[in-house]
Amino acid sequence: MTASRELEASDGTDPELLDLQDDISFELEEINELLAELIALQADRKAKTGEILSARLGVSGQQPETLAKIGARYDLSRDRIRQLHTKAVGQLIRDAQLSGHRALGIFAQRYPVSTRDQHLVRALLVETYATDTDIAAHELSYLKLRLAGHAAEDAKRVSGFVSQRIAAWQKKTNRRLAKLRDAEPRATSQLNPWLGQVDWPGTATPDALPLSSARTVDSDDDGRGRFYLDKVGRDVPFDSGLAARLLWILNASDLVDSFQEQPVPVAYTIDGIERLGYPSIAARLTDGRVVLIDVQPLGHVAFHVNRAKSAAARAYAHQRGWGWLIWTGSLLGVPDLLARKVDPGALPELVEQGPVPWPTIRRLHQETGLPLLDFIALVLRHEWRWDRAPFRLSAPPAPPRRT
Repeated sequence: MTASRELEASDGTDPELLDLQDDISFELEEINELLAELIALQADRKAKTGEILSARLGVSGQQPETLAKIGARYDLSRDRIRQLHTKAVGQLIRDAQLSGHRALGIFAQRYPVSTRDQHLVRALLVETYATDTDIAAHELSYLKLRLAGHAAEDAKRVSGFVSQRIAAWQKKTNRRLAKLRDAEPRATSQLNPWLGQVDWPGTATPDALPLSSARTVDSDDDGRGRFYLDKVGRDVPFDSGLAARLLWILNASDLVDSFQEQPVPVAYTIDGIERLGYPSIAARLTDGRVVLIDVQPLGHVAFHVNRAKSAAARAYAHQRGWGWLIWTGSLLGVPDLLARKVDPGALPELVEQGPVPWPTIRRLHQETGLPLLDFIALVLRHEWRWDRAPFRLSAPPAPPRRT
């Protein structure tokens, strides 16, 4: 079952029964790479503009940030950040149209002006779910449609429908959960496949589960959804349908005793610059073990920034006697990708010759039919560096020679 069926379902289908892997593709990655390229062009003119666009839209492969979080970084109000973002989007669209950027034709093919609203909304909802970008769904949908040639009023209407559908799904799910508060707990084996992917440390006694969220800057941001979950007896905020799906699974599972969202800050380093990340959830199992879980959509697990975050979070978890799990929204996890049988073709040789540009990857896909999941598996297996905004695929640095 695809994400589109989850977002459209009205029959109460349990979200944990759905799998993400059918909703990612090279075609969707092409759209995201083009957005990143256009934003990089804006950053060349004004770095701050590019930074705001990149953070809000999540083009680097990380989850989009709330306006409040971006505002805290620049000591500006969320309304001022919204104004700057809106202005930057308008400039990006004008520049792309004036230059006749190749993105316009590709976006026009994916979101044709002649397509009915309901089909556009369905496609944009699937892309939102598959890329974990719910917080910025309105802005991303509007930008994609404008680059495809839709008039501003039409793009606003359709992107508004996308936001409304996400909000309606959140309210409906909250009502369903409320009805279950007084019901008997139900056993579920849905957690079992993912528990098999947990990277457990040695036999150390685990540290206690944190009792509060470490994410405070935008904890009450109105762009985040909230569910009442009876296992913890309170409203739990979440940023996306993927995160909500994981919360649902943890709340329903008879293997989980309790959990805490964004439990700890974890420092990681990219190109010598230290950053701070917040793994999604820490869960205490009924056998006393604790596992730290980060939500990373399947199509994003191989990005350099996410691998750096994961390495730091794994080390943090193991130091505290916790397990570590990357939750991809699919039964297909990182261990499965590493073990995946893939014909590498000419790609390893190309990477060894130097950084590979995106047009080369696109041509390789067109000539050989290389699936995106196979590409991701190769990146993970060879520990290549894959960046977006701008695109870069390169070999890891050689280890220093021993003297």
